[in-house]
Amino acid sequence: MALMLQRSPATAQRFQEILSAEPLEPTGSPNLVLNMVQIPGGSFMMGSPEDEPEHAENESPQHPVTIAPFFMGQFPVTQLQWQFVASLPKILRDLDPDPSRFKGGDRPVERVSWHEATEFCQRLTQFTGKPYRLPTEAEWEYACRAGTTTPFHFGNIITPDVANYDGNYSYNDSPKGEYRKETTPVGHFKLANRFGLFDMHGNVWEWCQDHWHNSYEGAPDDGSAWIDSDAEEDASRVRRGGSWIFNPGSCRSASRFDYDAGIRDVNYSGFRVVGLSSRTRIP
Repeated sequence: MALMLQRSPATAQRFQEILSAEPLEPTGSPNLVLNMVQIPGGSFMMGSPEDEPEHAENESPQHPVTIAPFFMGQFPVTQLQWQFVASLPKILRDLDPDPSRFKGGDRPVERVSWHEATEFCQRLTQFTGKPYRLPTEAEWEYACRAGTTTPFHFGNIITPDVANYDGNYSYNDSPKGEYRKETTPVGHFKLANRFGLFDMHGNVWEWCQDHWHNSYEGAPDDGSAWIDSDAEEDASRVRRGGSWIFNPGSCRSASRFDYDAGIRDVNYSGFRVVGLSSRTRIP
């Protein structure tokens, strides 16, 4: 099988949510912003075909889903962004301002539970006056694929040169490579998908709104979150995207993983946010 990795130029409308106009330490940056990109509405086939390498039954059945337009964080939430929002007034629960194992203001925040990620979104909403939340599982996969049907938004293979995962393992004849054993700064690989999103494959697993289901039988077809109204508070929620410590097959666009909503003490769980409107646009 020929190895082919496709690099596509990113074209997307973006805006910046300004969090703080104060100079930041230790970066010296003039302000702290949340970069958001516009995800156009459309339809796609959610899940993976049975002949996709490392296909799992929980990625079936493939089914059409229609997604309304929304804005999504260009990167996973960073530790600097987390620290700022953690300093805002409490909504429902306390937030540790420095929960991550792998320190760095431009690295993704990790060791964050689903409940804490939701608290972050609620505080951000109160601070900005605009709704922010976790993506639904369907929104996440649609945004990750960015119009593609291959296992990854850049093609049929993956290498440690374009994503952060355990490079001791190979996927679909991909070459092995470096295993970094830690997170990398967001945008480290300088490879965005066609919607302008970075780090959708690897680095940290990303929380979604949805409760975990073992298959897509009965799943919504409108992009909404699949919520069980009678589920316990800490019932398993969905995570997407793979991480630095997992093998490359878990980084596929269709790959899914579940975890208890109340558990935070793992160093490979992060998230990105979704919003519905813009403030400061970037041409």
